[in-house]
Amino acid sequence: MIPLNATIEKIMEESPFIRTFVFDHRFEEMEPGQFVMVWVRGVDEVPMGLSRKNSITVQNVGEATAKLFELKEGDSFGLRGPLGKGFSSPAAGEKILVIAGGVGAAPLAPYAEAASTAGAKVHTILGARSGGDLLFEERFAAAGVLDITTDDGSKGTKGFVTDVLKKIDVSSYDNIAVCGPEVMMGFIFKILQEKEVLDKSEFSLHRYFKCGIGVCGACCIDRSGLRVCKDGPVFSGVQLVDSELGKYARDASGRRVKI
Repeated sequence: MIPLNATIEKIMEESPFIRTFVFDHRFEEMEPGQFVMVWVRGVDEVPMGLSRKNSITVQNVGEATAKLFELKEGDSFGLRGPLGKGFSSPAAGEKILVIAGGVGAAPLAPYAEAASTAGAKVHTILGARSGGDLLFEERFAAAGVLDITTDDGSKGTKGFVTDVLKKIDVSSYDNIAVCGPEVMMGFIFKILQEKEVLDKSEFSLHRYFKCGIGVCGACCIDRSGLRVCKDGPVFSGVQLVDSELGKYARDASGRRVKI
């Protein structure tokens, strides 16, 4: 797949370390949870979840993202996609629980909106370090019921998304969609496993991608060998039983990196 050239039409400051880049191409066929490979010329090509059909939302955490943050409206980057497997399509009347932490809210905002548009009842638990770090609060609130947690208590419940999750009857939901820091997802996985609802859950994983199309195997996860870029990035909770989720990932050379 040859990258298309995308020109940045608008840059939105979501928080001190997160920006949304709106570009001049719409991926009309995208499934919420799918990603694009973003070619930052002269630096690297990195995977980014689509936060809308025509935007990515980026946290400044490395060389490629730092270079992205230097770009201005009118500049451009290359895009390949949409790629991978997204979240399951919600149906009318279903009850959906969305659990989002930090920049993990980026692929879940379009999912919550799609579920609401389809006629599902959406309940979101949105977490961040502080009120100023919350992402897409208005979009989630417009899609349904919204619970907010912040580490410092500056907005919503002081604590973590798991504090709210433990008080909820998760068996009443038809689908549970999760994305955020892997430590957070690891704790959520254990809670859902204890409550015996993993069959209703889906987790979006982030791993080191090289090709993005399932050829190189750099993103294979233990023990199944499933490729995050091709078989995921969204996996059912059942697929992740006894996996590396929440324990370790691998760096560019394939070495294990503790999470």
